[in-house]
Amino acid sequence: MANDIFKDKFRDAGVDTRLAHVGNDPRAFHGFIHPPVVHASTVLFPDAATMATRNQKYQYGTHGTPTTDALTTALDALEGSAGTVLTPSGLVAVTLPLLAFLSSGDHVLITDSVYHPTRRFADTVLSRMGVEVEYYDPLAGAGIAGLMRPDTKVVFTESPASNTFEIQDIPAIARAAHARGAVVMMDNTWATPLYFRPLDHGVDISIHALTKYPAGHSDVLLGSVSANERCWEQLAATNQALGNCAAPDDSYQVLRGLRTMGVRLERHQRSALEIARWLEGQAGVARVLHPALESFPGHALWKRDFAGASGIFSVVLAGGGREQAHAFLDALSIFGLGYSWGGYESLAVHVNLEDRTVGAGAYEGPVMRLQIGIEDAADLKADLEAALAAAARA
Repeated sequence: MANDIFKDKFRDAGVDTRLAHVGNDPRAFHGFIHPPVVHASTVLFPDAATMATRNQKYQYGTHGTPTTDALTTALDALEGSAGTVLTPSGLVAVTLPLLAFLSSGDHVLITDSVYHPTRRFADTVLSRMGVEVEYYDPLAGAGIAGLMRPDTKVVFTESPASNTFEIQDIPAIARAAHARGAVVMMDNTWATPLYFRPLDHGVDISIHALTKYPAGHSDVLLGSVSANERCWEQLAATNQALGNCAAPDDSYQVLRGLRTMGVRLERHQRSALEIARWLEGQAGVARVLHPALESFPGHALWKRDFAGASGIFSVVLAGGGREQAHAFLDALSIFGLGYSWGGYESLAVHVNLEDRTVGAGAYEGPVMRLQIGIEDAADLKADLEAALAAAARA
């Protein structure tokens, strides 16, 4: 009861206020503002009858602890979901719901611009299971109805697109999919629930790599899957059957990261947009792939549905190939060369688009993905200026 009152207290508060307080009630833990980090496998029962009926909140470590419950409660408050499960990585957050809602003989539609490890899982594990995988143009929108079949059980979306940032018309896709009885899933890692709430736009299952902005410091691997009422029971049952669970220390660190995610995202957004606008005017740049730029083809759709932009986008170099891409990367001194994103530090990678089969598009030169951290924007511009000069010399 105390926890319900605590949740209601912040239901209508601003986003940063909610981030600072959702997930746990200090009064439930002797006044400590953080929940305990509970390391657990065995949980004891008071008597045989309780053990036989499992009539107590916690039964075994894999089924949840006060630490993991604090994080899932916070995520449900942000997502507007019926329930959330935690996974040991963002990729498991992708694979879990696909396993929960697909069986041999089913057909799944996956956006062609999907995160590459998602594609690898679909092309290997799902295909081996007897699931027919079909990729669709991320810009299909309502036209996806023409791809739906009686055996289409899942439509998987990711918006903006991985690496190239196409904006999908999620409400239109959801309406078309639901008309044929399919479950709609979305990888919403880029926007976080602060800038886009998938379930409010017709999505059934929202997926996040908590490794990214929620954790915020490039030192935790964790994922989450949040579902609406329609899908929660089947998702939770599959999660339990697979024995999936999240480590208590990682869950605690992500909950702590949530407290500052709002202010960190503001900085990421502001610096990234400033640098993206600056890059549009630089020699050696063909175009900038950032949904919040007015020049971006999907900008109107982004403005309609999203409340903000995060700190990752791509820049297309004006000509060249691998040699120019490597020269660009090797000239960077502040930007690190590494995968993932969402941490405090800036990163850069050369994007490989060779796996695209439907909506690949033509790019003038190498596509370089940039994660803009919280460093000073002026320093990052100077670093990128040197990298562009190196690419031109190459």
